[in-house]
Amino acid sequence: MEAEVAYASVLTDPALTIGADLPEKVADAARIIAPVWPLKSFIACNPLQGLEDLPFDEAVSRGARLFQIADTSPELENVNCQVIKWCLAFLDEGQATLMMPNREQGFYAAWRALAPFDAQLHHQQTTRKNWLAGLPEKPENALAFCLLKLGIPADDQLLFLTRTLTYLPGWAGYIKWRENWQSASPANPNPVTLLEFLAVRLAITCLLWPQAGQRPLSSDTNDERIAGKLAKLNEDEARYQQKLMGMVLSRLRKPGPLHQRPDAQLVFCIDVRSEPFRRQLEAQGHYETLGFAGFFGLPVRVHECAGDEAYDSCPVLLKPAHSVYQQPTAGQQHKLGRFHRGKRAIKMVRAFYQRLKYNFATPFALVETLGAGCGLLMLERTLIPTQGAKFHRVLTETIRPRLALEPVFAETAGIPRDQQAVYAESALRLMGLTDNFGKLVVFCGHGSTVRNNPYSSALDCGACGGNHGGANAQVLAAILNTPLVRLMLARKGIHIPMETIFLAAEHDTTTDDLTIYENSQVASQPFVFQKLQQALVRAKFANASWRCGTFGEAGGGRNPIDLTLRRSSDWAEVRPEWGLARNAAFIIGPRWLTQALDLEGRCFLHSYEWEQDEAHTSLETILTAPMVVAQWINTQYLFSTLDNVAYGSGSKVTHNVAGKLGIMQGNASDLMHGLPLQSVNATDNELYHDPQRLLTVVFAPRASIDLIIGRQAILQKLFFNGWVKLIAIDPEDNKAYRLDSRGHWCPLPD
Repeated sequence: MEAEVAYASVLTDPALTIGADLPEKVADAARIIAPVWPLKSFIACNPLQGLEDLPFDEAVSRGARLFQIADTSPELENVNCQVIKWCLAFLDEGQATLMMPNREQGFYAAWRALAPFDAQLHHQQTTRKNWLAGLPEKPENALAFCLLKLGIPADDQLLFLTRTLTYLPGWAGYIKWRENWQSASPANPNPVTLLEFLAVRLAITCLLWPQAGQRPLSSDTNDERIAGKLAKLNEDEARYQQKLMGMVLSRLRKPGPLHQRPDAQLVFCIDVRSEPFRRQLEAQGHYETLGFAGFFGLPVRVHECAGDEAYDSCPVLLKPAHSVYQQPTAGQQHKLGRFHRGKRAIKMVRAFYQRLKYNFATPFALVETLGAGCGLLMLERTLIPTQGAKFHRVLTETIRPRLALEPVFAETAGIPRDQQAVYAESALRLMGLTDNFGKLVVFCGHGSTVRNNPYSSALDCGACGGNHGGANAQVLAAILNTPLVRLMLARKGIHIPMETIFLAAEHDTTTDDLTIYENSQVASQPFVFQKLQQALVRAKFANASWRCGTFGEAGGGRNPIDLTLRRSSDWAEVRPEWGLARNAAFIIGPRWLTQALDLEGRCFLHSYEWEQDEAHTSLETILTAPMVVAQWINTQYLFSTLDNVAYGSGSKVTHNVAGKLGIMQGNASDLMHGLPLQSVNATDNELYHDPQRLLTVVFAPRASIDLIIGRQAILQKLFFNGWVKLIAIDPEDNKAYRLDSRGHWCPLPD
C-alpha cells in the first residue's frame, strides 16, 4: 500500500528523521492549551494559563494571535469538521445510542480501524482509502509520518504542532484534561492522549488540506484594539482599588474588635456569593462568620449512598487522599429499601426514555405516543415553573424517599484518627478559630439548584471540584465532635469547650436557603439553635432582596424569595443566578477588617490571623491554594468578558450539549471552554461583569509575605508578571503597600 511503502522509506532513508522526540514536542506544544473540564464538574480555568510565564499585556497580545483566528479557509474548516465528528463519536459519555466500536483500544487505533470506511475522508478514491488503511499502527509513528508528508522540517515542528492545537483549543483542552487531570480509573472505556489527537488530525489534514504546512501564523490581531482594552482595564482596576482600599483602611482607624463570645459561628466558603449573605446574617444578632475554602481542607472522595457513584470533593490542584461513604442516619434504615427500589425505577424509566429519544428508529413513534403528555409538561414548566418544580419534587420523594445522610470515615473507612486531628487542627488554624468558640459552630458548604442548565456545576463549589460542599462540611463537623480528636487538639493548645457543638450545613446560592443537617447533639442547645434558625430566615429574605436587585427585579411588592425560587425552577431561565460574576478581590485577614462593609458580593474573603501564624505556613497555604483557584476563576470571567467568542461559550440560545461532556455552538464546533454570554452580560450589549485582574489584599507583615513569595515560583509568576495585583496592609504601621513587578513595596497614597 502507498502509505506502508512511504513509511518504510522514512525508516530506511538516513536523510529523513521520524522524530524520536515527538512526545516531548507534543507536550511542549500543549503547554499553551488550558485544560477543559467536563460539564459534570465544570472548573474555572485561565484560558491563557500556558502564557502565565509572560507579562500580562504580552500574554494577551500573543493569546490574540494564537486563539483569535479570523482568517480561516475552507480547507481548515473541512479538517475541523471531520476532527470534531470523530472526537465527538469517540469521547461520547452516553448520549449516543450506538457507541463507536473499539474505543477501549484508544483514539488513534479506533479511528484507524474505521477511517477507510469514511467516504468524507477518501471520497471513494481507492488511493486515498489504501493510504488510510496503511497508516502506521502506533500514533507516534503516524504523527511523524504525517509531519514529513506535510513537509514540516524538524525545526518547525514544535511551532506547527502548537498552531495545530489552537485550531480547536476546546477539544484539545478536554483531551488534555483527560490525559493529565482526570482521576485514574481502572477501566477507562475510551483512553485518549494529545499525541493520538494530533496523529488523527494530521492524517485527516494530509488528505483534505495537504498545503497546511505552508500556512503562516496569523499576526493580524488589531494591536490598537487590544491596547485600548488593556488601557481601560488598568483604569477600571485603579478605580476599584481606590474604592476598596478606602473602605478597608477606614476600619483601621476604628477601635479594635471586642472578642466577646458569639452565640454561634458560621464558617462559609470564600466564594464571593457568601460575602453578602454573611453580612446579612451578622446583622441579625451576635453571630460571627468566617471564610475558608469550601472543601474545608479535606482531600476526600465522596461515595454516594446506595450506589457506585463517587466524586472527588476537593480542589483539582489536589488528589483525594481518603474515601468517605454516605449512609442513612439512625432511624432512617426503614426507608432504605424503598429508596433502593425507587432509585432503580427512576433510573430505568430515564434510561428507557433516552434510548427511545436518541435511537434513530424511534423518535417519531415516541412523539406520537407521548407527544400530548410532553406538551402538557412543557406548558407546566413554562407557565408555572415554581409549582411544577415543587410537584416533581414531591412525586420523586414519594417514589424515592429522601434520606438524611451522614458520613462514614473512621479508621476502617478512610481517615485514621490521628489524621483526623491533623485536618481539624489545620482547618482551625488556617481560619484563625483557635479560641473563643461559640456554643454552635456551623460549617456551611454550598451548591446550587437549577433546572435545564448544562453549566449547573459551574455554580457549585469550585473548591469541591464543581460539586456541592455539604458532604465535606459534615465530615469536618463530625471530626470536631469526636472526643478523642478534641483531646488531641487540646494537647496542641486548641481547647474546645465541652458545650460547643459543631454542625454542618449547605447554602443554596440560587435560592438563599441554608439547610443545617440533622444532629442529635443540637438538643443540648435548643434556644441557641432556634434563634439561629430564625436569624437564617431573616438573612435569607434580606439577601434575596439584594440579589433580586442585581437582576432588576427589586421592588414592585413582589416577594424576593419567590423570585429567587422562580429563577431556580424555570427551565427557560438563562440566568438562574450570577455565579461569581463581578469578582474582583481576594481579602486575607480577620473578619473585623471587612465586617459591615458592603463589598457588593465582589470579594473572596479568607479568614486569617497573622499573630497566630508564626511560621507563616497558614498564609503560604492560602496564597498558593485558595488564591490560585480564585485567580483561575477571575481570569475565566475576565477573558470570557473581553472576548466571548475566543475565550467564552457564546450565547446559550445556540448551545448544543455534545456527548454529555461539553457544549458546542450548533451541531459542529469547537468544544466551548469558557462562560456563556449570559453569565457575564446583562443584555446582548451591556456588561454585568466588570473585567479586572484579581486584587489580593493581605493583612500581614510585608516581611512574612516576602519570605513566602521568595520560595514559591507560582507566586512570583502571578505577582511579578501582573496576573494578580498584591496589596499588603502591614499591621506594624497600619499602612497599605502595593507590590510592583520588581518585587518592591510602594506605599499607597493616604
